[in-house]
Amino acid sequence: MFRLQLSNSIRRAIMTEPTTKRTKVAKTIGTHNGTFHCDEALAVFLLRQTDTYRDADVKRTRAPEVLDTCDIVVDVGAVYDETKALFDHHQRGFDHVFGHGFGTKLSSAGLVYKHFGQEVISNHTQLARGDPKVSILWLKLYKEFIEALDAIDNGISQYPTDVEPRYRNRTDLSSRVGALNPAWNQSFDSKTLDDQFAKASSLAGEEFLGKLNYYANAWLPARDLLISSIQTSQTAEPSGKIIVFDQFLPWKEHLFELEAERKVPEVEKAIYVVYPDETAKWRVQAVPVSPESFESRKALPEPWRGLRDDELSQKSGIPDCIFVHASGFIGGNKTKEGALQIARAALAW
Repeated sequence: MFRLQLSNSIRRAIMTEPTTKRTKVAKTIGTHNGTFHCDEALAVFLLRQTDTYRDADVKRTRAPEVLDTCDIVVDVGAVYDETKALFDHHQRGFDHVFGHGFGTKLSSAGLVYKHFGQEVISNHTQLARGDPKVSILWLKLYKEFIEALDAIDNGISQYPTDVEPRYRNRTDLSSRVGALNPAWNQSFDSKTLDDQFAKASSLAGEEFLGKLNYYANAWLPARDLLISSIQTSQTAEPSGKIIVFDQFLPWKEHLFELEAERKVPEVEKAIYVVYPDETAKWRVQAVPVSPESFESRKALPEPWRGLRDDELSQKSGIPDCIFVHASGFIGGNKTKEGALQIARAALAW
């Protein structure tokens, strides 16, 4: 936070500015009245995080003559035309998706996020618009947050027939926003609905900003540390099969994304990661076949599994061992060198 220090001449100019000068007219966002949903509640919030619509008023109506006076219209009007600032998705033939590998039909939340999301992220993170990190966060937040809202609003099943879910639903935000609508036996007057819509927009927005804060300040720095660790680990294991971290970090999803994007060295896929735990001991963890899988690319050797301390050290021939899990997905040693010995011996097994 900072405060502009105005010179005396500027202060005088402001104080003596003619009172007849027109004040700045606020922009207006139009959306439908009546029962509201999560997609337009979030769309309105996101627009108010942009430079253009930061102080915008909201008109909730279905009257075309009123919507025509708005600067931008979302979730009503049966037209999607970016050049005219019209962002509805209910019309026949609408089949727009976010792209970038995402195939879910967009709601008004996704439409607004697609066009304005990078500006919102830049404004809240103070990253430059062209910074590659803005694009990374933009795609991540769509995957983890926005896509589910699009799918739910469009009635798309999360589990059609596939083994893997079609999209991720981390919050059930759509239901919580829906619950802010008046019950069937409560007043449905326009003031009550508008007041509740304001609460819904705030709820959706606060949750979005919370996710953005986490991904910008915790998730993204871990990605940078992983890239750095992959590069420095080449000294310990030139094949790239062992990655060594100097501190624990959430690495699984980043590793698979970097491998898919081919942003890691052209070596064989990582098999083990080595890192310190919260007690300053060291862990060896097998890389799973996918971020959420319990199956490892190569589990620690079967004869070591379920053993602890001296028995494990004698069996493996490696001093200072602590344990190897019964499934072989993780093990521990008192020292970094001991953990590396476990990983190297397991690779050669």
